[in-house]
Amino acid sequence: MYTRILVAVDGSHTSRRAFDAALALAKSTGAVMQPFYVVENTPMYFEAPGYDPSVLRNRLIEEGRELAAEFAKVMAEQGVKGELVVGEASTLDDVSVVVLKAAADFNADLLVMGTHGRRGFQRLILGSVAERCVRQASLPVLLIPSAAGKGGDAA
Repeated sequence: MYTRILVAVDGSHTSRRAFDAALALAKSTGAVMQPFYVVENTPMYFEAPGYDPSVLRNRLIEEGRELAAEFAKVMAEQGVKGELVVGEASTLDDVSVVVLKAAADFNADLLVMGTHGRRGFQRLILGSVAERCVRQASLPVLLIPSAAGKGGDAA
């Protein structure tokens, strides 16, 4: 069914649920899986006095390395091939554009993402990377809600 699965991860509880779902699917179908982590730049703070954007960027890069090690171990234990790749968003390419480009570059036939299920004003202000990916994707997208899984506890 699916042979190449890209899963967007960011270290959150919701993205870990998406990773687990993608892992189970990859294991059951023998698919290659690529977790994908995006370093997100926050240009709105670059002009603030005393703000050094490299501190946040370096921490996000380090988080990507930590996730790569953790997910590589879990994938190896489950017999799933693949490795985490890190991308970087910019003022020109937001996270959804970077994720969809990574899916195309990987030649993915499925994109798996977590979604927080925000509504109303909160969604308007924060936006939704998952929603933008679904609207722009040319491949199937599997959304895993934050409340999915054991006991339906939300993150």
